[in-house]
Amino acid sequence: MNASELDARLQALSENRGFDIYWHVRLAAGGEELTRGGDAVLPSASVRKTSVMMAALHAAAEGRLDLDQPVVIAKEAQPGILSGVCQYMTPGLTFPMRDAILQMIITSDNICTYEVMKGLEISEFTDYCRRIGMANTTHRTRLPPLGLSPEHALDHVTTTTARDQVLLLQLIYAGAKGDADAIARLGVDAEHCAMALRFLTWQRFRSMIPGHLPTMAEVANKTGWGERGWMDSAIVFKDSAPLYIMSITTDRVPRVMPNGLPGRVASTAAIAELSRACWDALG
Repeated sequence: MNASELDARLQALSENRGFDIYWHVRLAAGGEELTRGGDAVLPSASVRKTSVMMAALHAAAEGRLDLDQPVVIAKEAQPGILSGVCQYMTPGLTFPMRDAILQMIITSDNICTYEVMKGLEISEFTDYCRRIGMANTTHRTRLPPLGLSPEHALDHVTTTTARDQVLLLQLIYAGAKGDADAIARLGVDAEHCAMALRFLTWQRFRSMIPGHLPTMAEVANKTGWGERGWMDSAIVFKDSAPLYIMSITTDRVPRVMPNGLPGRVASTAAIAELSRACWDALG
């Protein structure tokens, strides 16, 4: 299947789902890029945390953040946290900043996200995204606001585009392989780009882009969900080499679908089907 045929297949799979789907895909072999609203600015939810990680690693490279500094889980930080594991841990649990970044990625831990971000201004994360070419990504909060309606305005949350997320993953992979231009652009050395890539491959949430792939398929991904929908961004590997880089966001997802299933189920299934179509076409 060539790129235009795959594009037609992905477009067809995105129709008549009962909600909106936006995606951007880069085919690793030839560099072709396919898109469906890939420049639409949408809620990022926890997909934002990949750029938070890279901005933090850039700050560490500049000496403004210490990856060995202790992070202490405080009791007062635990109430109201919905994502991750540290809200369930014994207060006083202590580990290095490096592990806070890890938990932010693999369990989407929001206490750890706050700890990673708190020493930097929120605007610094947006500035970092602009520096590396993520022109349509804007960070607005350290913790996701609670109590938003499904119709909430975009300026209440961090926003991004599928194209921006694909670019970010492309740069991380290139940096991990020692590409000088990617390393300079990210402001993160090859060793720490490789660490970031490993963290993404250790992701615990695999129901979306990896969801319909072979069980042990190698995928470096970061998921997210919010009041408006679900999202995932990933590098999918085959035989230890990238096969495709993909970012998908669903928006305006009903809480309950006409068949009675939660919108979450329909949304994650749609994302998994789009990824599987790429796997079958390219692998």
